[in-house]
Amino acid sequence: MSQSKMTPRDVLLDYWGHPAFRASQEEIINSLLESKDTLAILPTGGGKSVCFQVPAMIMEGCCLVISPLIALMEDQVQRLQAMDIPAMAIMSGMSYQDTENALDACMNDELKFLYVSPERLETRAFRERLQSLPIALIAVDEAHCISQWGYDFRPSYLHIARIREYLPRIPVIALTASATGKVKEDIANKLIMKNPNVFMTSFARKNLRYAAEKCDDKINRILQLLKTIEGTAIIYCRTRKRTKEISDLIRQHGISCDFYHAGLNQEDRKQKQDKWIKGQTRIISCTNAFGMGIDKPDVRMVIHADMPDCLENYYQEAGRAGRDGETANAYLLYRDTEIQEMLLLPNTRFPDLKTIRKVYQALANYHQVPTGLGQGRYFDFEMEDFMEKFKLNMNEVVYSLQALKQERVISYLERVYMPSTVQFISDKASIEDFENAYPAYEPMIKALLRNYAGVFDIAVKISEMKLSWMLKRDLITIHEQLAALHRAGIIAYHPKKETPQVCYLQDRIKADELNIDHETYFKRKKEFTQRIENMIQYAKTETCRSAFIGRYFGDQEITACGNCDCCINTANIVSRENNFNTDVQKIIQLLQRESCTLEEIILASGVEKTAAKKILQTLMAEEKISIDLMGKVRLR
Repeated sequence: MSQSKMTPRDVLLDYWGHPAFRASQEEIINSLLESKDTLAILPTGGGKSVCFQVPAMIMEGCCLVISPLIALMEDQVQRLQAMDIPAMAIMSGMSYQDTENALDACMNDELKFLYVSPERLETRAFRERLQSLPIALIAVDEAHCISQWGYDFRPSYLHIARIREYLPRIPVIALTASATGKVKEDIANKLIMKNPNVFMTSFARKNLRYAAEKCDDKINRILQLLKTIEGTAIIYCRTRKRTKEISDLIRQHGISCDFYHAGLNQEDRKQKQDKWIKGQTRIISCTNAFGMGIDKPDVRMVIHADMPDCLENYYQEAGRAGRDGETANAYLLYRDTEIQEMLLLPNTRFPDLKTIRKVYQALANYHQVPTGLGQGRYFDFEMEDFMEKFKLNMNEVVYSLQALKQERVISYLERVYMPSTVQFISDKASIEDFENAYPAYEPMIKALLRNYAGVFDIAVKISEMKLSWMLKRDLITIHEQLAALHRAGIIAYHPKKETPQVCYLQDRIKADELNIDHETYFKRKKEFTQRIENMIQYAKTETCRSAFIGRYFGDQEITACGNCDCCINTANIVSRENNFNTDVQKIIQLLQRESCTLEEIILASGVEKTAAKKILQTLMAEEKISIDLMGKVRLR
């Protein structure tokens, strides 16, 4: 399975088709091949996955990749498989048998990459199984999630360190696009890294033009900006509702646009994403759920219609423009009222203990979990239904759940995808009798038996879309027939599920006994407040925006880009000052020879009339000239 006789450059060329590495990639790869723990901070689009995928191809054994997002895992697995590199992912919602099959494939040296979610590491059975697997490298993607001082802290990441007890000599690489100095230190500590090699490339993007502007009429400004470019663009919005509103308004002006957010079902999201990637949709209006793992190089513009709450998010999202190296633009539009609203966010994002207890009590009532029970149990969770039943607002629920999650009281998965499954639960004689009695169902039964091996023994994953194509029936008919066969006791049919899940990590206690770690909680609130203030400072800065971002992430060597709106404005001011000074010298030199009227000054010096008047007013105020009754200007 390994490519041990190949060099990293050989692997890169043979599998990825690239003749050379980007900045720092080769040094990071060599660090891992020397079995060194490695921390890599590479910008969005900087090729982070290559840094662990290439050395893994050279090493004996399998690379364990820990990633927080199902969509990201699926995307990378599909890309590897398309290159004939064996890879699988173990995700929430997979059956026990599918999980075992993936682990067996790894055990039998049939995989080079095994992707898992951090939640999977919480189970003792999985961690113990790891000891018998030929793991050669551990890659932690989106590593900033392990730091409680980071912008996207996920408590499940804290379990990653525990697997090092089971795999003590295996090197670890932690990768992220954005980490401040404090977060970098926290990542290394939390992952128990031993003298890690740390790599950080420059945060400068010479081809990316940053701009921010105060704007009351955002829609018209967005339309103006879109008309300045050809090609695709992304518009980031704060809420799901706003993505559709902006998309509808843009389409009304004859521009191809669609919307995207995490509330859409999986098929809709995939269809919208594919159309945009293929260029069939020009503009995508979306929440920050869009973009992870998407490598579309020719995005010409990213517009933030709403201000993000931190520079980490802004930098990653803006960085999705111009990955092909060609000129691209990143615009941030904001209002003064928006800034005032952002300053109030910390109190919203960090509810008080009374509110958290209220939501915890409502959650227990919603799932009917008795005091003293519940640990390890999963429940479906319909947000809107929950809010309506207990008269709670969205902010109370979302951020109280976040607090409970970070305190390890519950685990909350916003989206768990479970595919449709079918298993025949009737014997063959009963099936034949059913087909004779109801011949309309025979094609469906035959399609299931012919296309899904093992359907008599276990519940197998099926695709209603595939059945629709094979049987030349619409999807509604397919669902109806499968449901009818289920009711008749011929099959056990479980339609796909994409509902959020809540898991109780501790037995339920009385709400008034629930407590949180106040010190850590308020430290996180303080860090969040600081991130908001930094974001506002970025929007209002008059210095280079690229340098502002670089210094925020610890890149002290970054220099002014000369490209952003601030640099261009500064250059224009300097140019105007230089021109003004040149014109002043022209007029003074003229007056040193003779006194002149304004008209004579303009004619002899070539200075434009408005500029000449301004210069004379300045010289008069400084008492360097005087004007006589005949209108003649002379030096004093």
